[in-house]
Amino acid sequence: MSVPSIVSVIDDDPSVRLATNNLLASRGYTVYTFGSAHEFLQSAELNATSCVIADVQMSTMSGVDLLMHMRGLGHLTPFIFMTAFPDDAVRERALKAGAICFLAKPFSTPALLQCLETALSEPGDATM
Repeated sequence: MSVPSIVSVIDDDPSVRLATNNLLASRGYTVYTFGSAHEFLQSAELNATSCVIADVQMSTMSGVDLLMHMRGLGHLTPFIFMTAFPDDAVRERALKAGAICFLAKPFSTPALLQCLETALSEPGDATM
């Protein structure tokens, strides 16, 4: 990678944010972490993000609602979801909205890295 991809991690659990940040940074990614969808939407990194890794269940705005909101704004940024409470209906809704992967916590490092590789290899611009 000549220019590191920017990955935004959005999770209301600080330990998940820290662990995901450390893993991805050790692999050469530039990582920004956010405690909520609203924090991410108000950030300077919104338009520079190459991929979003988000928790499904967060207060105020869920990860899936964030994805749908961003699509409504014209952002095509790839999304990877992670959740401690996998639910088939939520999974189907997330994938239908355009999510690349839906991972149940705890997930393996190779599973996350494979999803990220897939997300970053998708053709097209990250934003419109």
